[in-house]
Amino acid sequence: MTNTAVGYSPARTLPLRVEIVRQFKRRRTLVMFGLLLALPWILVVAFQFGPQQPSGQQAGLRLSDLATAGGLNFAAFALSVSANFLLVVAVALFCGDTVSSEASWSSLRYLLAAPVPRDRLLRQKLVVALGYSAAAVVALPVMALLAGTVAFGWDDIQVPGTGEVIPALDVLPRFGIVIGYALVSQLVVAALAFLISTVTDSPLGAVGGAVGLWIVCTILQAVEALGALREFLPTFWNTAWLDALAPVIDWGGMAKGASISVTYAALLLAFTFRRFRRKDVVS
Repeated sequence: MTNTAVGYSPARTLPLRVEIVRQFKRRRTLVMFGLLLALPWILVVAFQFGPQQPSGQQAGLRLSDLATAGGLNFAAFALSVSANFLLVVAVALFCGDTVSSEASWSSLRYLLAAPVPRDRLLRQKLVVALGYSAAAVVALPVMALLAGTVAFGWDDIQVPGTGEVIPALDVLPRFGIVIGYALVSQLVVAALAFLISTVTDSPLGAVGGAVGLWIVCTILQAVEALGALREFLPTFWNTAWLDALAPVIDWGGMAKGASISVTYAALLLAFTFRRFRRKDVVS
């Protein structure tokens, strides 16, 4: 004889569509997407008011110097200035706020009493959080490409460092590689924020903890005394996507960065699920 209620099915608890709508209605979701979509236009205005660089390959060999050379260059610049902080904050916000906010509202124990199986609760929230994180990472470079094309026209891309010119139609498919690698590199932030979210009932603590640890890794990355150990830091390969915009794509850095990011993320998420199964939820 079983005590399961008639009609109860664990697979029907906490549907994804319900969680998607709940998270979309959160003010932090709307504010973050508003900021990500507005940033490229803010950068366009900043470049318009700033001193104009002369056109041509000799204008400069840094991304910032080549940003106004066309929409593709501008999109690469916008991604480079946002990948190490703004996108990290966005991913940490979506993944770090999801469980801890339920705990802070004292609704987490009621969800588990519904009853929603613990693994399913984490899985549903993680899927939705990763979905919004992916949308955030994709939205910024796509909007930057649109804003840069409107403001500076559609032109071939110039390679930072050498100034070589690559036809725009040849580079455009590579932006899929760039965005894909940016998504993979943010998996560590997502997994870390999600882990902290299950430990604390403070959303700000979960988001701040993930961002803080990412900043610590960035600082350690600059310590040359660590030598080859720096290559195991998740931040070390964060800009490896630039290799996709070279005349000949170099897959070495992106392969190493992706493998490290996926490995860390898998370990963190496995530990998260294991710990949450045994967690005494009393908040």
